[in-house]
Amino acid sequence: MRAWQVRRAGEPDRALDRAEVEPPRPAAGQLRIRVRAAALGLPDLLMCRGSYPLTPALPFTPGQEAVGEVVEAGEGARVPVGARVMAVAAFHFRYGSLAEECLALDDFALAVPEGMSNAEAAGFVIPFHTAWLGLLRRGALRSGETLVVLGAAGGTGSAALQLGKSIGARVIAVARGADKIEFCRSLGADATVDYRAGDLAAGLREATGGRGADVVYDPVGGEAFEAASRCMAPEGRMLLIGFASGRFGAPSPARMVTGNYSVVGVLPSFESRAAREAAHEDLLARWRRREIRVPVHRVYAFEDVPLALADLAAGHVRGKAVIAAP
Repeated sequence: MRAWQVRRAGEPDRALDRAEVEPPRPAAGQLRIRVRAAALGLPDLLMCRGSYPLTPALPFTPGQEAVGEVVEAGEGARVPVGARVMAVAAFHFRYGSLAEECLALDDFALAVPEGMSNAEAAGFVIPFHTAWLGLLRRGALRSGETLVVLGAAGGTGSAALQLGKSIGARVIAVARGADKIEFCRSLGADATVDYRAGDLAAGLREATGGRGADVVYDPVGGEAFEAASRCMAPEGRMLLIGFASGRFGAPSPARMVTGNYSVVGVLPSFESRAAREAAHEDLLARWRRREIRVPVHRVYAFEDVPLALADLAAGHVRGKAVIAAP
């Protein structure tokens, strides 16, 4: 089968080669999926560079997100052959979604609703399930509260922005540059702060009327986290999602105590299937009401994976970049 493989660490145009590889065989609890579309995220870029914590041994096929049909099920898998699913690929077993077929985790392969395109389904699971766990469970966001979303124009941030609006929060979107700010407004942001325009902490204090944020959703880390941590409302919750800046933010225990706020980690990997299905049912209900969607930046041809990853690295992608099936 056709696949992209990382053969050496580096930027995508150097690290990736197209190859013919043997189709994967699913182990217990795994599925083999015929990929109809794959979505890209920052981990795919970092895996090319060899800097992602879960980077497999070389050579491997990257790609964390996929939609397609189950063609084979491993022992104990509950999703039937023939089912159309959106799934988290078992990329850490070296068979990610940038191929004709991939391995997927049975516990994280979920139904695609009628009417959802392959492009949207490919980029739905990781962003929206992370946002659901962060905002509804770990952050306990309530209607009427103020939510700040860092990196709000990206795939992860745009999901949190929309879900926050669906919950009834006042959403302040933080992004870089006028085009990304306009993109966030198109998704329903109540206010925006341009990270390039000046002091982020000052911008957030102004946007919150000096009160601060009840919840901060942070897939960026680094200086953005540290600026936002100076703008927390009493009993606020900072949600640590990722490190698009290159590093996680450094929490200040002294500031947490004097500001009376919490810093909370968010990772959906260890949720039970029952918990995922409950979250998925709620998310799909919001999708059917048109409260959330996957904003697809562009559907790239399979041959253009290095270009798509280069666009992601350069900050050109708004929402999700999607790769068409080979």
